[in-house]
Amino acid sequence: MENKGESARCPWCGTDPLYVTYHDQEWGRPERDPQRLFELLILEGFQAGLSWITILRKRTAFRTAFHGFDPRVIATWGEAEVTRLLADPGIVRHRGKIEGTLRGARAWLRIEAREGFSPFLWSFTGGTPLQNRPIRMADVPSRTPQSEAMSKALKAEGFNFVGPTITYAFMQAAGMVNDHLVSCPQR
Repeated sequence: MENKGESARCPWCGTDPLYVTYHDQEWGRPERDPQRLFELLILEGFQAGLSWITILRKRTAFRTAFHGFDPRVIATWGEAEVTRLLADPGIVRHRGKIEGTLRGARAWLRIEAREGFSPFLWSFTGGTPLQNRPIRMADVPSRTPQSEAMSKALKAEGFNFVGPTITYAFMQAAGMVNDHLVSCPQR
């Protein structure tokens, strides 16, 4: 969809009511709650190779299966929980992503104790949302130097499924970067 200056929602969400609500009420809003940031990061990792609408449709089941994405709980899990999650048809059943979530929860605990998970992540934008001014979707990058640095730092801490494209999508979702089109009413 080419935007010709009219007030138009970002076209990536299409017309699906769940996707539109996500776009209008969540995506791109600055998030600083460390547990919510953990959830967003993990869900972005689960999305790898899939569409985001698939994850949105399964998000309630994910929240139930992962006990509200409480990293303090998830960090204590082992093979029994991995087996339970692999049998849960409500979520994406991918052993590597599930095991990565457990490792990520343990990394979250270390980062949270050391400096806070939210300040750690927000440090890649200097603590404030980066303001892009895309006119059309082709103007929106898939990765940036900031997402590359975040990816490298998260991997060093023990996270996986956090490549620079995933971390950029996470930064967009968490409002660390504003990539709403200039015509979008949510901008």
